[in-house]
Amino acid sequence: MFQRLLLAIRDEFGVSRSQARGFMVLATLMVVCWFGPFLMGRLLPLPSPEISQADHQTADSLVAVLESIQPEKPTYSSTNYTNSPSKTPESLRTLPKPFPFDPNTATVQQFQALGMPTFIAERIEKYRSKGGKFRKKEDLQRIYGLQPILYQRLEPYISLPAPSERNATTAISAPTSPLPAPSAFAKKAAPISFDINTADTTQLIRLKGIGSKLAARIVKFRDGLGGFISVTQYNEIFGLDSLALSELNRWATIRTPAQKININTASAEDIDRHPYISKRQAEIIVRYREQHGAYKSAQELLNIKILDEKLVSKIAPYLAF
Repeated sequence: MFQRLLLAIRDEFGVSRSQARGFMVLATLMVVCWFGPFLMGRLLPLPSPEISQADHQTADSLVAVLESIQPEKPTYSSTNYTNSPSKTPESLRTLPKPFPFDPNTATVQQFQALGMPTFIAERIEKYRSKGGKFRKKEDLQRIYGLQPILYQRLEPYISLPAPSERNATTAISAPTSPLPAPSAFAKKAAPISFDINTADTTQLIRLKGIGSKLAARIVKFRDGLGGFISVTQYNEIFGLDSLALSELNRWATIRTPAQKININTASAEDIDRHPYISKRQAEIIVRYREQHGAYKSAQELLNIKILDEKLVSKIAPYLAF
């Protein structure tokens, strides 16, 4: 059986007879090392240690000593608990007497005198320093961390000025600054029909929904194409909403033909500049031209596997042969 196993190993791995024997020895050692400790523990259990009588006596004496020195648990009576000020519950402590206050003008010390924690008082002051106002009593509940039970206790003592007084104070304290006359605001000039392939950003800004950034984006997309050949291409411009798109369809017309790329002389870099063609597609178009000669029509581009009919029909108006 051992010889058959050696032959099977030699046939399977293509090794010599000595290498097959070494493999068998190594595999046997691995099995012994893996399962040996488990089998030893099962077959030869370790003898349980025996505790002598002297050890038992020593342990009992130590337990007795520890029990004798353990302190007794203190006992407290209800009288001691209520009389001790350090152990009086929070609800039984004497709270300061509230007084009328305006949360818009009260100081941190006054808030503390009302029973507010210091961090709540400082939080209110910080809220006011950032322009926050308390216009009604319920606004005080917006302060993060203010307990509802504390608010209910202070709510009857919150004193806010009447709305008429508050408006008068605001009017007096607010600086008067003359508003610009309506004529000072710039208005867009009325749009007129224009050629999208020759228009600049000034003409595009006149349309509703188109600002300077969007106008520059439209011009950049047009220049990359070489010009628009259909108004449906307006939908491809990133960032156009329905208003801007409707304005372009209404006022922007196509009168000037688009610029074309000579597919038989342009380099891969020139072709790659067109937004419809990727860098890899441009390189393959040039490579195919170098191998098979000049293109005679756009239909020959269909011989390139990565160019489908939809893409070829899309770029055909931009190609010259």
